[in-house]
Amino acid sequence: MTARHRVVITGLGAVTPIGCGAAGLWSGVERGQSAVRVVTRFDASAFRSRLAAEIDGFDPLDHMDARRARRLDQFSQLALAASLDAMRDAGLNPRDGRPDRLGGHDFEAVGCYLGSALGGVAFGEAQHGAFLGGGLGAVSPWLALAVFGGAAASNVAIELGLRGPSLANSNSCASGAVAIGEAFRLVCAGEATMMLAGGVEAPLAPLTFGAFALIKAMSTSDEDPPRASRPFDQARDGFVMGEGAAVLVLEQLELARARNARIYAEIRGFGTTNDAHHMTIPLADGREAARAIRRALADARLGPGDVEYVNAHASATPLGDSAEAAAIRTALGDHALRVPVSGTKGLYGHPLGASGAIETAICALALDHGVLPGTTNLDRPDPDCGLNLLGPSGLVRRVGVALTNAFGFGGANAALVLTSPE
Repeated sequence: MTARHRVVITGLGAVTPIGCGAAGLWSGVERGQSAVRVVTRFDASAFRSRLAAEIDGFDPLDHMDARRARRLDQFSQLALAASLDAMRDAGLNPRDGRPDRLGGHDFEAVGCYLGSALGGVAFGEAQHGAFLGGGLGAVSPWLALAVFGGAAASNVAIELGLRGPSLANSNSCASGAVAIGEAFRLVCAGEATMMLAGGVEAPLAPLTFGAFALIKAMSTSDEDPPRASRPFDQARDGFVMGEGAAVLVLEQLELARARNARIYAEIRGFGTTNDAHHMTIPLADGREAARAIRRALADARLGPGDVEYVNAHASATPLGDSAEAAAIRTALGDHALRVPVSGTKGLYGHPLGASGAIETAICALALDHGVLPGTTNLDRPDPDCGLNLLGPSGLVRRVGVALTNAFGFGGANAALVLTSPE
């Protein structure tokens, strides 16, 4: 690129098991209390894994009218709620279509990129049950428009009148980070002046949940649910499925400054690779994940020694955490022994494609607040990981450069570099 715009985060929207909105999400991080419990949405007693992190009290009517809510499944409802929240947080209100409500941006130059591993599959599962019980007449007329992966981004664009690029991706648990990274590239290149970007996941349905239990990817530590998700701990035994959404407003720096917008952080670099190895098992040496990190740093024009905090993907799976630790060590070299590293999935489980977006939001908030999140449930750090792991209490420290990772089934690797707006 001959011209490169600086890209900043000016709004955060979130619907998560530990809190909603920028303030609610950060309060949940500071509390450090896990939202994991025995599943209440359905009877999971037949499964080897029975735990999840559920969102309590979400009412779509708090965010949209009844007609819109009836036409959207939870996947799209969460996406729209988080997007509206992000716009409000950025001081924008594009719903009425007036240009002045979009901070001077042209509606044709603003779009929406959202990632999700599963899209509306849980709603499809519920409607299949209705079909078996009552035939086609019992099925929602909105089924065909709800299950495809692009439904959430499309509904956000329609609701807000955003006529710029609006796309979706399904790169497993890296989806949210990939959506943010690709949106960053668009704004950076001047192909859009502002983007809504993030991830959303609503996977808590019996068959969907059971499919992950079947491949033995999830924790079976039922005796103490809040302690089941244990990133980097010696006792970790798998991830805990969660749900949620996080959407960021990405904006060209010069336009954000022109409207005196609050700036949480700047996105400086993005990198992505693929292990090309196995659908569920990451490369043990983490070499391709490390290459994604190095690509993100090169894109940011920074070196390994510039990184002051790493927010790890840290799914709490035995193989995944070990491979990520190897990737961090490879990418950062000796600096990996000194830089603080934490994983936050002990709080809200693993919301699959939404996790990278939630964790990017947490990184932006950490830079803004001058506090590095801790690793909930890290009692006995795995010595084989060889990292400078932050315990549950975190660390009060203002840093300028943060790295956040996201990895997924199929070998998808993504990394983002954020810096303080100063």
